[in-house]
Amino acid sequence: MINTVNPAIEITLRIPGTWEHFEKLMEAIPDGFRISPEALVMPDGSEVSLIPLQPDQQFASIFARSCRQPATREELEIVNHYTVNVGLTGPGGSLEAAHRMVEAGAAIIRAGGGGVFNDNSGIAHGGHAWLEMADDGSADALSYAFVGIVRNSRALFTIGLHVLGRPDVSISHSEGNLECSGDAIIDIIRYLCNSDQAFEVGHVIADLTGPQFKAIKLTHDKMKPTSPMHNPWGRLELVSYKDIAQNN
Repeated sequence: MINTVNPAIEITLRIPGTWEHFEKLMEAIPDGFRISPEALVMPDGSEVSLIPLQPDQQFASIFARSCRQPATREELEIVNHYTVNVGLTGPGGSLEAAHRMVEAGAAIIRAGGGGVFNDNSGIAHGGHAWLEMADDGSADALSYAFVGIVRNSRALFTIGLHVLGRPDVSISHSEGNLECSGDAIIDIIRYLCNSDQAFEVGHVIADLTGPQFKAIKLTHDKMKPTSPMHNPWGRLELVSYKDIAQNN
C-alpha cells in the first residue's frame, strides 16, 4: 500500500566534475543556489547534504555502462577525467521530493558536472539528459530519472520506485506473453507515478487499448534496509488477465 506509513527515504546522487578545486565549483553554481561547508542551499533556503568524494578507478566505467541513453562525448570526457564526485543526499519518497533532488542535481550539472549517477537504482544520465528532465519536471520525467528496469530469466522488475513513494513491481515471463514486454512495464510505471491511488494486492491496472494486470502478491525487498536501493514498501507481483484466464 502507498503511504500508509511514511518511512524515511533518502535519495543519493553522485555527480562527477573536473573542477580544479572546490572553490571553482562554488563559483560556478547557478544564481539562487549556494554551497555551504556541508550542503547545497536551494533557492528556498532548504538544504541538500553535499559531500565531495575522491575519484576512484571504477566509477567512470560503471557510469558509462549504467547510462539509460548514451552520454555525449563531452560528458564522457568529464566523467573519464573527473577530479571530484559531488555526493548529494536528500529526502525522497514523493514526486515533490524527487523533483527537488532533480533540481539540486541540475544545479551541479550547470556548474560543470558531467552527469548524474543515481545510487537508488544504479542508473546514470548524461548532463544534458538530466537537465531536460529537470526542465520537464513531470511524473514521467521523474520516473525516467530514478526508476530502473531489470530483466532476468524469470521476470521483469523495477528498482527505484521507492524514491517516488511507490512499491516496486514485477511481471513474470511466460512463453508468448507479449504483455511482459518492456513497453508494458514502462506503461505500468507511468500509471503508478501519475496515480494518487493506493496500490496494493488486488489492485487492477486496466487499459482498454492494451494489457490488463492485477497485483496478486506483495514480497519484501531483498535489499538490506541500509541499502539506497531498499524499497520499504516491497515489490508487487503483477499477472496479466490473459494469464489468469488461461490458468482457470
